[in-house]
Amino acid sequence: MKLRPQVVTAIFRRNFSAYFSGMLGYLFILVFVMAGGYFAFSDSFFTANEPNLDQLTQWYPVLLLFFVPAITMSVWAEERKAGTDELLFTMPATDVEILLAKYLSVVAVYTVALVFSMAHVFVLGYLGNPDWGLLTATYFGYWIAGAALLSAGMLASQMTNNMTVAFVLGVVLCMIPVAIGYVGGLPIVGNVLEPFSIREQFRDLGTGVVPMTGILYFIGFIVVMLYLNLVLMSRRHWKHAQRTSVAFEYGLRAVCIGIVATCVTVWAGYSPSMRIDATSENLFSLAPSTKKILSELDSDRPIEIQAFLSPDVPPEYEETRKRLVGLLRQFDDLGGKNLEVRFVDVEPFSPQADEAEKFGIAPVRVLTEDGGRRDEVDLFLGAVAISSYDKVVVPFFGKGLPVEYELTRSVQTVANDTRYTVGILRTDAGLLDGSREWRIVTELRKQYEVVEISPATAIDANQFDVLLAAMPSSLTDPEMANLVAYARTGNPLLIFDDPFPLSFNSGGFGVAGAPRQPKPSTGGGMMGGGQPPVPKADGGRATRLMNVLGVQWQYDRIAFDLSNPHPEFAMLPAEYVFVARGSSNDEAFNDESLITKGLQEVIVLYGGTIEKAASSENAFTPLVQTGFESGLLRWEEFVDEGGLNFMSMQQTANPRRNPARRVDSDAFTLAARVQGNGDDGVNAIFVADIDMISDFFFDERTFGNLDITFDNVTFVLNAVDALVGDESFINLRSRRAKHRSLNRVEEQRNEFLEKANEAERKADDEAKEELEARKKQLSERVKEIEENEDLDPIAKQQMRQQAQQTEQQRLSLAEARIDQKKNDDIRRIRAQTQKDIDALERKIQWRAIGLPALPALLVGIIVFAGRWRDEKLSVTKSRRRDH
Repeated sequence: MKLRPQVVTAIFRRNFSAYFSGMLGYLFILVFVMAGGYFAFSDSFFTANEPNLDQLTQWYPVLLLFFVPAITMSVWAEERKAGTDELLFTMPATDVEILLAKYLSVVAVYTVALVFSMAHVFVLGYLGNPDWGLLTATYFGYWIAGAALLSAGMLASQMTNNMTVAFVLGVVLCMIPVAIGYVGGLPIVGNVLEPFSIREQFRDLGTGVVPMTGILYFIGFIVVMLYLNLVLMSRRHWKHAQRTSVAFEYGLRAVCIGIVATCVTVWAGYSPSMRIDATSENLFSLAPSTKKILSELDSDRPIEIQAFLSPDVPPEYEETRKRLVGLLRQFDDLGGKNLEVRFVDVEPFSPQADEAEKFGIAPVRVLTEDGGRRDEVDLFLGAVAISSYDKVVVPFFGKGLPVEYELTRSVQTVANDTRYTVGILRTDAGLLDGSREWRIVTELRKQYEVVEISPATAIDANQFDVLLAAMPSSLTDPEMANLVAYARTGNPLLIFDDPFPLSFNSGGFGVAGAPRQPKPSTGGGMMGGGQPPVPKADGGRATRLMNVLGVQWQYDRIAFDLSNPHPEFAMLPAEYVFVARGSSNDEAFNDESLITKGLQEVIVLYGGTIEKAASSENAFTPLVQTGFESGLLRWEEFVDEGGLNFMSMQQTANPRRNPARRVDSDAFTLAARVQGNGDDGVNAIFVADIDMISDFFFDERTFGNLDITFDNVTFVLNAVDALVGDESFINLRSRRAKHRSLNRVEEQRNEFLEKANEAERKADDEAKEELEARKKQLSERVKEIEENEDLDPIAKQQMRQQAQQTEQQRLSLAEARIDQKKNDDIRRIRAQTQKDIDALERKIQWRAIGLPALPALLVGIIVFAGRWRDEKLSVTKSRRRDH
């Protein structure tokens, strides 16, 4: 049977033009575009602060559930009601040609609606800098998902001659592939049905990946539905006596077609390379460095990767397991005979679990939701890479862990016969504390040998390749002298020092161990009686070390930044400095340095700043900087002292809630690289925040509990690699989605925040001025009594004491009233600022919903105006209504 294009085209034009012959077609498109805008630019869109269509993607299957039947309800039902179906079937056209023409016509109508909805893309482009590849894949997903459901809607229209009934039946049929995507919480049934839902197949498309399995799923769905349409069309040819047997035969054929389509789709799922990565950064394709490492493996030293995986994982970890398995298969293919991958399904308390635990891969208890109930399950998602040289274990691949980087690093590490060594300097930070070592040490052990270095004696650079010193300000004079002598040699040195180390806030007693605070007493504890603390070198200022490095570091000043790109974290103080790429901070990261060129966002907690000393000849390269809405706070401005840690009997400090902040016009350097000009010069990286390497960021990188990806761990590991001289992993480690935000919204939001901060500072200054005036009154009253020569000394003393007591009471009352007024003013300012921000978002939201509908409305008006004009010209004057 040969299709005749001219026949298909004629019927296609007839149906396509018929849809736009009335106002109803334009009305449906108008509603579709506005509903899409409502979902796309909801409140969560501004909370996420990302220029993408994730919110619309989440609701798109539900939107199609009602829009598709609205398009297809008249395809057959209206024909049958008007009796034109018989005329259509008497035309010289086959059933297949008629069916194909009608299907293409509804797809064209849907495509027109989708083209009008692309105004959402222009809105995103106006508000920020979206990933155009991601949006292309997303819109392709919208189109093919709608094209699939249109075939089901046509089937519903075949069953009746009433358009209302056809609409309801269309909703019911389309609901089947849509609704099974929301039954994942049901035991057994949910796990079986969910992979066959439109929502599940659409997941990859929404992330910028066009998988072959998704395309085959939608094509298979269309083929099955169109075949059922063809079966219903051919009913008129069936003989009455044979209808039952013929119906059974066609039904069996439909089932077979469905099984074949399912098998082909499942088969495609086992070939992870059969997909197109449309993202701008090609995040879902193997990096060139990975391919290079796999192609250069030594055939004489084969590598084996054993992956110990739970066969059934919670829904939150399905994507992680799928990506891990897919990458391991690609590694197996590219590695050839030099790399072998072994998959081991592990159940708790099984022999496979015992084998995994011998490698250090233990089950991790994760929280999940099953059938509406929250539960904890033991999960195996680990791997070990083994060669004759070495062994590297990745105990758990969490949701936030970069899988490709971890696998590639493991392979490269075991392929080498030696490792570089990182020396950890023993300080009060206790990174290698025997009771609990910091997570950074565990991470470094995956790639490096790690040794502890004592500062009590001369530091031997031959023991390691790079020295990591955390809180060197805590060293004593002899220890500091040894560190300074090492720094002078020009050997690699990575320093983390912090004016206010929140990581030392143990037990909830406040911060203890800041450079300005004394060292803890030795042997003290709760009973006291210990030795007095040993003084810190240079009083905690680390002056000698700073002089050698040629930098200035204020040991008791921290930075703040009013710019916060995450509205969901608006409650955090400005001392939580978000350093992110964007319009407000073009120089956040140094793009000339390999360490930071791939970073997108880090967060610094109550960190300090550094700058080049005026007399220094060393090269000073800023790596991480604040924005221009930042400033500095002195210790007495942001700290409340007087607390006591009863475990160590050490004074503690707590941050003030609302310090008076004054914005500076400059950006401040938070981390920098310092290099001497000669061969004997220093070679160091100084980071003015030890919280950068706190366990929280390593745990978050593994488990991915936040919706935000911070590059703190990546920055630290890049710094170590750069100092060692091994830069092979830096590009791969830094590989991630570019930080994209709603730049225009951020700019206007920051204007509101800057005005609010200025108003708060003014309120604080007014409170201080009024308080000073009260204190001045007290001083003047005392001075007046002292200068009164008519009073004897006893009377002066009595009157002075009485005046001081009276004025002090008034001063205390006035101070309480002034503080209350200041706090009320600050709360009022913040409430008004939030109202202004909400009003800004509502204005953008309604414009984003309404403006995309204007082109569809305008086209409809133009078409109807042209049609009215043509009718007016073609109809005689005597037959017009206005005659």
